[in-house]
Amino acid sequence: MNPSIAKAIEACGFENPTLIQAKSIPIVMAGRDLMASSQTGSGKTASFVVPMLHRLMERPGTGRRGPRALVLTPTRELAVQVQEEVRRFGKFTNLTSGIVVGGMGYGPQYQLLSRPLDVLVATPGRLIDHLDQKKVDLSNVEFLVLDEADRMLDMGFVKPVRRIAGYTPDSKQSLLFSATLEGEVRRVAADLLKQPELVELAANKRRHEGIDQKLFHVDNVDHKRRLLDHWLGDREIKQAVIFTGTKRRADRLAKSLALSGHSCAALHGDKTQGQRKRTIDQMRDGSVKLLVATDVAARGLDIDGISHVINYDLPTVPEDYIHRIGRTGRAGATGTAVSLVAPEDREKLRDIEKLTGNRLVGEYLKGDEPKIPLTVVIPKAPKPAPRGRGQQGGGQRQGAPGQGQGGQNQGRNRSPHSHGSRPPGGRPQGGQRSGQGGKRSENRGGGGDSRPARA
Repeated sequence: MNPSIAKAIEACGFENPTLIQAKSIPIVMAGRDLMASSQTGSGKTASFVVPMLHRLMERPGTGRRGPRALVLTPTRELAVQVQEEVRRFGKFTNLTSGIVVGGMGYGPQYQLLSRPLDVLVATPGRLIDHLDQKKVDLSNVEFLVLDEADRMLDMGFVKPVRRIAGYTPDSKQSLLFSATLEGEVRRVAADLLKQPELVELAANKRRHEGIDQKLFHVDNVDHKRRLLDHWLGDREIKQAVIFTGTKRRADRLAKSLALSGHSCAALHGDKTQGQRKRTIDQMRDGSVKLLVATDVAARGLDIDGISHVINYDLPTVPEDYIHRIGRTGRAGATGTAVSLVAPEDREKLRDIEKLTGNRLVGEYLKGDEPKIPLTVVIPKAPKPAPRGRGQQGGGQRQGAPGQGQGGQNQGRNRSPHSHGSRPPGGRPQGGQRSGQGGKRSENRGGGGDSRPARA
């Protein structure tokens, strides 16, 4: 190892490499292409930063403008963290580095890209902007690193990544790191990497053995919030990340939790770079205990104090479950991941279990058990029949006698006195809608709601 890099490693207090570092660093130092996966929090960033800086130190630059090493990340937060690692391990060298991401002004980035640069960390979208304006020259790139490649591709950056790679020399060394090495990730790797070495620590990645994964069934939003409040009262929670499916829900939930007395902040893509940095700094210094976040915003978060991850909404993409729970139990520590699962989430849960190879057993809070079993099938709302003249309520579909308005909605309509009950030996009670339209499964009361219930 270059003495300046070794000195920085020693100054950080590191004595022994993690498993992914021990397997990856020698491959990169030998000049080979690499495709690697491992559990989050395993020291993956240093696996490419350290040997990349070593090789840059061993070969002097040409003095031409543009970067010698290009690291692509899916989000601004991850780009900032990679840049911090580059500075930390390169602090005793004369290597230069910079960052190009959205949410920051173009002017300073133009200046950065107009001069020689050893390491550039960038998000694909902003880098494409600079390429379109001919503000960046990638013909001098010796290293191309795709960090969290699976997430980058999930976010729709397949074409931008391929296009960016097309501006770089064929002689470059390419490294790809991802939580999963399947599907589109493998196809991109086959196109961009040259006979790569494979390092796949799949068992650690998927099982997350240091994380206690819990699943609680919920009936509706109110039930979900009650269980969330129960968990937030757990004294063992040091800090937690609460994942929601939308930016709006993240804001609303964070505001509600703050009104309940929690030190809480929201993190999502609509926040400015300054707001996002301030929120992450507050999590790191402990002044904020709860972070309500979306998947994109929380990608790459590296905060040691997170003891719990709560999936308030299950992710649509099953791979995001792996990334979410990886925010806790980092670097050998233990953590807890809690998923609040409604009946309509059953397909998402099935996909997650298939990906992880881990069956999540449902638990219940005594005194607040779910009334709707997860196994009850809740169909999507039927499409309304074409409205003809003289018909009321959309008419009756031919060949489906006696279904009333909207047809039969089996397994969904329940009387308030038998919510979620089953007749002996039979299916969940449902039956036909009454002439007044029946009730929604949320059982909100108000007898005459004739609109089709939403799944």
